[in-house]
Amino acid sequence: MELSLEEGIYLVKLARKTIEHYLKTSKVIERPNDFSEILEEKRGVFVTLNTYPDKKLRGCIGYPLAYEPLIDATISSAISAASSDPRFMPLSMDELSKVVIEVTVLSLMMKLDKTIPYERQIKIGRDGLFIVCGANSGLLLPQVPVEWGWNELEFLREVCIKAGLSSDCHTYENCDLYRFTGQIFEEKSPEGNIVEKSF
Repeated sequence: MELSLEEGIYLVKLARKTIEHYLKTSKVIERPNDFSEILEEKRGVFVTLNTYPDKKLRGCIGYPLAYEPLIDATISSAISAASSDPRFMPLSMDELSKVVIEVTVLSLMMKLDKTIPYERQIKIGRDGLFIVCGANSGLLLPQVPVEWGWNELEFLREVCIKAGLSSDCHTYENCDLYRFTGQIFEEKSPEGNIVEKSF
C-alpha cells in the first residue's frame, strides 16, 4: 500500500526532528504516538541527506528489508544517515540548516528470474536494485540511475560495485538480484515544502 503525501510529509519532518534532537542531546527521540496506522507496517526505508542548494550527497543509510515498523525504521535511519555513514564525517548542528532531507519508502523485494536477461526485467525510473552474493550485498535506490544518467546495464554494473564486488557479479550463480520500487518524499529546501518526487 502506498503512502499519502501527508504521511510522506510526516516522515520527512520526523526525520529532521530526530536528527536535530540527536545532535543536541546525543539521544534517540521518543517514539511519537500521533501517526497514521500505515506507519506501523514493517517496511524498508532509506533516509538521504543532500547539501543545499547543490544537492551533493551528505549521508544515506536505511533498511533494505522490512525489519521493523516504518515509524521506527525512519527514526533509526535518520540518526544513522546523520552520524554513521562511513563515507562522511558526522553531520554538525550548523550543517543541519544547510541540508535537505529525503525519505524513500521501499516496496517489497521482487526476485528477478535468472533465465531472463536482467536488463529486460528492470526499468530506469521505476526500479531500485538489491543484490545479494553470499555475505556481500549492495543496494541502489530508484532515483540513483536517473540522477547519474545510467542505462539498465550500467545500473546492473553499479549495484555490483556497491556490493564491493566485480562489475559483472550479477552474472554469478551465487548472486541473487531483486528489484523494488520506492516512494520518495523530499524537502525542496531546508525545512521547506515537502513533495513526492517522480521521474
